[in-house]
Amino acid sequence: MFPTKCRYNCFLKQSHIDTCTSALHECEAFGFRFGTIGFGGNHVHFQVDVPDQYSIRDAKTLLKSRSARRMFAEHPGFRKRYPRGSFWSGYEHHESAGLKDFEGSAAYIRNQQKHHNIVIVDDRQQKLSAFTAG
Repeated sequence: MFPTKCRYNCFLKQSHIDTCTSALHECEAFGFRFGTIGFGGNHVHFQVDVPDQYSIRDAKTLLKSRSARRMFAEHPGFRKRYPRGSFWSGYEHHESAGLKDFEGSAAYIRNQQKHHNIVIVDDRQQKLSAFTAG
């Protein structure tokens, strides 16, 4: 679990969620394998299989830096909220999920919107054909 700096609710728009998700999936080129990813408004939960050559500290640094860089590049307004360029908080929570409660943790991650009682606004741009009369 990675929370945003100062616990700002930065993940209430679908475009922000998509940017962060794609940034995390870019790390698959380094051997990371992602399972379920869920956003709770001001934090992200995800299941990830970290390759053996990375320590937890190195993996955390790689994931946070890659996703923060993409968030600032694709959403320039984030520089107003985070002028020092620090998107993620220093806090993180990681624990091993065994096969016994793997599905339980995946269900918890999938239900973040309901658990935190948040509504995600779909602000992605629609294609023009969606608005024309058929």
